[in-house]
Amino acid sequence: MNRENKLQIIPLGGVGEIGKNMTVIRYNNRILLIDAGLAFPDDDLLGIDLIIPDYSYLIENKDMVLGILITHGHEDHIGTLPYLLRDLNVPVFGTRLSLGMIEAKLEEHNLAQVTLNIIQPGDTIKLGAFKVDFINGTHSIPGAVGLAIHTPLGIIVHTGDFKLDYTPVSGDILDIHKFTELGKQGVLCLLSDSTNVERPGFTMSERTVGKNIDDAFFYASGRIIFASFASNINRLQQAITAAVKYKRKVATIGRSMINVVAIAEKLGYLEIPEDTLIEIEKVMEYRDNEVCILTTGSQGEPMSALSRMATGNHRQISINEGDTIIISASPIPGNEKAIFRNIDLLLRLGANVIYESISGMHVSGHASQEELKLMLSMVKPKYFIPVHGEYRMLIKHAQLAQQVGIPAANIFITEIGNVIEFTGQEAKLTGSVPSGRVLIDGLGIGDIGNIVLRDRKMLSEDGILIVVVTINPSTGDILAGPDIVTRGFVYVRDSEELISGVKQVIKEALLLCQQEKITQWATLKNRIKDAAGKDLYKKTKRRPMIISIIQEVRN
Repeated sequence: MNRENKLQIIPLGGVGEIGKNMTVIRYNNRILLIDAGLAFPDDDLLGIDLIIPDYSYLIENKDMVLGILITHGHEDHIGTLPYLLRDLNVPVFGTRLSLGMIEAKLEEHNLAQVTLNIIQPGDTIKLGAFKVDFINGTHSIPGAVGLAIHTPLGIIVHTGDFKLDYTPVSGDILDIHKFTELGKQGVLCLLSDSTNVERPGFTMSERTVGKNIDDAFFYASGRIIFASFASNINRLQQAITAAVKYKRKVATIGRSMINVVAIAEKLGYLEIPEDTLIEIEKVMEYRDNEVCILTTGSQGEPMSALSRMATGNHRQISINEGDTIIISASPIPGNEKAIFRNIDLLLRLGANVIYESISGMHVSGHASQEELKLMLSMVKPKYFIPVHGEYRMLIKHAQLAQQVGIPAANIFITEIGNVIEFTGQEAKLTGSVPSGRVLIDGLGIGDIGNIVLRDRKMLSEDGILIVVVTINPSTGDILAGPDIVTRGFVYVRDSEELISGVKQVIKEALLLCQQEKITQWATLKNRIKDAAGKDLYKKTKRRPMIISIIQEVRN
C-alpha cells in the first residue's frame, strides 16, 4: 500500500502513567491532537512544579496540525496548552466550560491570539480528511465528551474520561445510543479510559455523595470547610446546594478554587443563589454556623489553603475548635502521607475531620470494570488501545477486552512515543517518535534535567559543604584558609573537631599538590573535593555536596 494511505495513532502522554494525556491521530500529512494535559510531580522531583509531555514531534510537524480536540477541562487534559500554544498556532475545540477554563489559563500566560471553538455534544466538525463527532460523556466535571474520528481507513473512538451515571448532578447521561450506533457502523480502533480498571463492578453515582454531604451539613454546628478538587464542579454544586439549604454563606479560598467557581458560575455550570457568595474577608462577620468555605488542598499540597490552615500559617483563616472539615476527594497515589498529616494536624486543633475513607464523601468520576466492559461491548472495535493509566492498568484493561472477545493480537499496550500504524490490511507498531517529559520549575521550561535533580537530591539528603581557600598561583602557597561553610550537613558549633579535621586534610592535600607542582585550578579543586569527601564519609558516613572555591592572590 502507498505510504500516503496510512493512519497512525501516537500517544505522547497518558500511557504507562497517570496524567499528561496527549494523543496524536495522523493520516498522511495531517494531524489531529486529542488533549494536552500535564502531571504533578512525585516527591523525587524536588522543587519541580509541573510535568508536561515532550511535544517536539508536534513542533517539527507544526504545518500538519489541524487542531486540538479537548475531551474535558481537567488539568491532566488541558494543562499543557499554555506552553504548547506558544509554539503551535492552531484552533482548539471543546465545550463551553472546557474552553472557559482554557481561556483563563491563556490569559494568565498572556496568550490572546488563540482560536477557541465552542462545540456541544452531538456536534460534528470536519478538519481535512477527518470528520469528528463529539459524544456526550459523564465525568466529575460538566462538558466532558468522547470522540468519534472518522478517517478514510475507519473510525477511531476515544472515550475521554467517563463513567456510566444514570443520575448525574449536571448534564445528560453518557450517550450509550451513539456509542452503540458507532459499534454497528464498525469501529477500527477504540481508545478507552483505564483509570479505574482495577475496581470491580460499577462506579457509584455522584448523587450518592450528595446525601452524605447533606448529612454532614445538617449535623455541623460550627463552620464548615469543604476541601475538594476545584475542577470537580459537580461536587462543589452539591456543597453549595447543602449550604443554601442550611442557610450558610459560601466563601472560596485558594486561587484555583476562586477562579473555577467564578468561571463555572459565569457560564451557568454552577447554580448559586444571589447573596450566597461572600468574600473570604467577610467570614468573620457571620456566626460559625452560618459559614461554609470551599477550599483547595484535598491532596495535602504543601502550599494549598487547607495545608496552611492545618499548620496555622494561613493569613485569613485559623482553625477553631468545633469547625467541621470535609475532605471530599480520594488520595492520588503518593499523596496519602501528606493528606493524613494534615488530618492529624486539623484534629489536634480541635476540628472534626470527615474524610473519604470513612465517610463516603467521594466517588470516582471514572468507569469501573463492568462499565469498561460495557463500552467495549457497545463499540465492538477491531483493535483496542487502553489509555489513561499506569502500565498495570493497561494490562488489566487488555485482559477485560479479551474477556469480551477482542483477540489479544488486536490489543496494543503502548509506551509513550510508540507509533501504531493502520493500513487497509493490518495494524502494527512501526517505531517511535521523540517523546518523554519536560519539567517546569518556576518560569523555566525544560531547563531542569537529571544532573540538576541529582544535585537537589544530594543537597536534600546530606547538605552542602563549601571550601574557600586563597592560593598564590605562582608558588602554590596557601595564603588564607581553608575556610569552611556548611548548610544542611552539620551544626558547626557542635562539630568544631570535625571541621578542624577536614581543614587539616585539605591543607595536606594542597601541600601535596604544591610538592607535585600542580597549578591547574580544576585539578586542585578535585583534590580538595576527594580529600574532604573521603575524610567526611569515614567520620560521618555522609556524602555532602562539596564545592571548592579557590581565590588567586599574587604577591
